[in-house]
Amino acid sequence: MKLEIALALAAFPIPALAQSQGKAEVFTSAEVHRQIVQLAEQAKSKGSSGSTLGEYGTHAIKLSERTVSGGAEIHAHFDDVMFVLEGTATIITGGSVVDPHTGRNGETTGAAIKDGVTQSIAAGDVVHVPAGTPHQLIVMPGTTYSALVVKVKE
Repeated sequence: MKLEIALALAAFPIPALAQSQGKAEVFTSAEVHRQIVQLAEQAKSKGSSGSTLGEYGTHAIKLSERTVSGGAEIHAHFDDVMFVLEGTATIITGGSVVDPHTGRNGETTGAAIKDGVTQSIAAGDVVHVPAGTPHQLIVMPGTTYSALVVKVKE
C-alpha cells in the first residue's frame, strides 16, 4: 500500500515543486531614483528618454521620462502597465491613429489619435493599456512625466 501511494505521488508532481526556481531581482529605490535622474537630464534635450531595468521573456520592466508629448502608438503584442512616478500628463486611448505606419514588429505609430478618450494621470496613478489599443501620452510644456512601465507580452 505504501509503495502504491509513493508511485501515485511520483506520477502527479506537486505543482509548487514543478515551478521554476528563478532568481528574484530587486531594483532598489536608490537605483531607480539614480536612473530617473539620468533619464531626466537626457529628456531635457531629447524630449524623452528610457531605460530597461529587466527583460524576462514574458515581460519587461522599463523606466520612461518625458518632457514632451509622444506620438500615437499601438502595441500589437504587448500590454502596457504604467506606474506614474512623477508629474502629470494626459493619456488618450481608443479611437484611431492619424497617419498610421506599421513596422515589421507589428507596432503602429502615428501623428495623433482621433476620437479617443482623454484622461488626466498623475503621480501615484496606475494605467493599463491592453495590446491593440491606440494610445498617446500628452505632456504639457514645462512639465516632466516619469513612469515605471511593465510591458507584458500577449
